[in-house]
Formats: sequence, C-alpha cells, structure tokens
Amino acid sequence: MAISELLIQSTLKVCIDPHTGKDFISSKSAKNIQINGNDVSVDIVLGYPAKSVIADVQALVSNALKALPDVGNVNVNIGSRIVAHKAQQGVTLLPNVKNIIAVASGKGGVGKSTTSVNLALALAAEGATVGLLDADIYGPSQPQMLGISGRPESKDGKTMDPMEAHGIQSMSIGFLIDADTPMVWRGPMVTGALEQLLRETKWRDLDYLIVDLPPGTGDIQLTLAQKIPVTGAIIVTTPQDIALLDARKGLKMFEKVGIPILGIVENMSTHICSNCGHEEHIFGAGGGALMCKDYNVDLLGSLPLDITIREQADSGKPTVVATPDSKIANIYKEIARKAAIKIANTSLDHSGKFPNIVIQNT
Repeated sequence: MAISELLIQSTLKVCIDPHTGKDFISSKSAKNIQINGNDVSVDIVLGYPAKSVIADVQALVSNALKALPDVGNVNVNIGSRIVAHKAQQGVTLLPNVKNIIAVASGKGGVGKSTTSVNLALALAAEGATVGLLDADIYGPSQPQMLGISGRPESKDGKTMDPMEAHGIQSMSIGFLIDADTPMVWRGPMVTGALEQLLRETKWRDLDYLIVDLPPGTGDIQLTLAQKIPVTGAIIVTTPQDIALLDARKGLKMFEKVGIPILGIVENMSTHICSNCGHEEHIFGAGGGALMCKDYNVDLLGSLPLDITIREQADSGKPTVVATPDSKIANIYKEIARKAAIKIANTSLDHSGKFPNIVIQNT
C-alpha cells in the first residue's frame, strides 16, 4: 500500500504530546512531511524549550509512524521555536525580548528570588535564550545567587551590556552599587530605576526575560503592570496560611491589570531532614492546590524546604546548575516547561508583522 501524506497526518492527529495534551497536527507542530517511496520524514517544531524531553517526543512520533503498515525508514527531527506572545493591552513589546515572565509573591521570605533564578536557569537548560532582571531595588539578591561581581560595561555611554553567568544574561541594581549600600529612595526614583534597568540594558535576542519582583503590590508592581509588556506572571507562595493570604492579593493584582497568571509555585511544601531524610509538612499541606482551585489556575509545581537549595543559591551556583540531574533540578525544569507551554498557548504578538500603509495619489 502506498504511503500518503493524509495517512501520516491522520496518524499525527491522534499522536498526543504528553507535555501539552495536544496532537501534533492541531498544534501545527508537524512540518515538512516528506514521503519517498515507503520512507517517511517529518519535522516536529515545539513551541516551548524542550531539550530534556526531545528524545521522548521523538520516540513517541517515530513509534507511531513505524506502526503504520508498509512504512520503511522513519526520520523524525525535533526542534523548538519560541515566538513573541501578546502582553497586556496598550503596551508594546521590548526590542530583542520575546516574552517577559514576572515572578511575584505577596510577602517576603517565601523563596521567590531563589525560584526566579532557578526557573531562568531551567529555561536556559531546556534550550532557550534567557535573561534575568532583578527588580528588587531595595534588596537585590541576584548578583550573589549568580556568583557575579563587577560592573556592567557601557560601550556607547547610554546603554549597558547585561552581565552573564551560567548561560543567562542578567541585570540588577546590585551590579551598580556596593553590596552594603542601602537604597534610600522614594517610590518614583525606584520605579524610574526599574525602567532604566529594563530598557537601557542591551538584551540580546531573549526568548524569555524573567523579572524577579520585590514582594508586595506597590509601586514597582504597578509600574510593571502599566508600562512593561508582561506575557504572564508566576506567583510563589508557601503552604502557610499567612503566605497564601498575601499570595492571593498578588494574584488579584495581576488579574486586575490584565496580566495572565501562568500558575502558582508552592515553595517549601515539605521539609526534608538533612540527617534522616524524613519528609513532613511543617508549613501545612495543600494550600497551594486549594488556591489554584479557588482561582482556576495551574499549580506548576511544589518544591521542598531543602538546605541544599539555600546553600547552592548562596554560593552562586543555584540548584539547576549545581546538580542538574537532581530531583529538585528536574522539578524546576518541569515548572519552567509548564510555564513556557502556558505562554505558547496564548495569543501571538502580531505588532511587528503589519506592513506600513502608504497612501499615494495615483
């Protein structure tokens, strides 16, 4: 029996990507179907970075095609293509930045900055080009977490080159001041500094820019919501009732300004004893899942309270780069992949695709 393209498409129509829950035809992932006699080749272009799961997706598609009668050799090429998606209404995208992910929390001390840096590194490990903006002007922590010292360079006296570590680009007020210098600034100066850090940094072709926000719902969060093109927000909380109370406020703030919630990360969900390995819910259990149910958002993942996460971040080599194959690093990668898939499923940005309309007398 001759192999037809229709047969190949029908097969890929019932072949489901386990990470997105969508088939490869309706998601428009299947490209360039080629049939040469009984040999078949197809390109699968994923809309999310997927380096650690490419082999699984490739095997899934390849096995489905090989199961067809009379099929000879099967060649499946897997790749990723990250595109720009829409931000909140009335805010145009930044040059060289496709998608901005805000990482927020209602209160401090829930591990938001540690989560931010590991998510940035996880997206990079999955094959994306990633930047990290430390938006906490009063308490910048990313320079230490990334193990970066020194000052950013400015070749033209107007813009700054981002600092780099572990394969990601980064900018923080902490690169511009001494570590023990307090930022005794009022709100307008702080929001002005945030905009300068964001817009005067020469980001280089970023698929994702992670913005590590300070806790709360104040000036910086409002500036971000009104002037900066945010593709989606991630809320970090702990299972503790008081943390969840504040996390709900942060979530509602993003909803009010039209920024999609990509999901919730429950940090310190369990404590793992460093001596015996015993695991217990010292901050309560199920709080993050309940919040997700109440607001109809996804729980992207739960992370334990583990001393190694803190030690690795403090040393300048966060978990995803210190122990890339560990269970905790894989949780960060899964959270990052879920967030990227949520973005891939949102509306595309077409602002750069419309041609200029020129009216001429003819």
